[in-house]
Amino acid sequence: MTLYILSVWLHIVAATVWIGGMLFLVLVLIPALRGLGNRGLAATLVHHVGVRFRSVGWLSLLLLVMTGLINLVKRGIGWTALTSPELWRSEFGHILGIKLSLVALTFLLSAVHDFLIGPKATKAGRLEPGSPEAQRLRRQAAWMGRFNLLMGLIIAALGVMLVRGAP
Repeated sequence: MTLYILSVWLHIVAATVWIGGMLFLVLVLIPALRGLGNRGLAATLVHHVGVRFRSVGWLSLLLLVMTGLINLVKRGIGWTALTSPELWRSEFGHILGIKLSLVALTFLLSAVHDFLIGPKATKAGRLEPGSPEAQRLRRQAAWMGRFNLLMGLIIAALGVMLVRGAP
């Protein structure tokens, strides 16, 4: 029982750090930087904060996967149950399937954002801060980040439904 409580606690803390960090970026940091008027400085700051949050975010995502698996096992859903068609026909299985699909999508989009689009946007923002290409990449990175935040909020809601049942 102690391992399960610790795992649930770590799961909640990791989700809080991951979603809270994205909310901070979207609701606090980016709007504050818009008021500076210095695109070069803003791009540099977003880059440094993004690189720091990237490691925190990926650690949180890995903790979420590990503790999520532990939580499933502790709730009696092991490998045998996961391969059972009965599980996937149940309400719990439907919710779990949607959640796992969104988690996979989030991992993919996070990787594209963090290792492809984000670095390109930073480079373009440093070399040519006002160029159309820099603005396009910045907008693309911003929308990917917002979409990942939305996915995180939906995944959290699905997690609540797995434990408490669908409304």
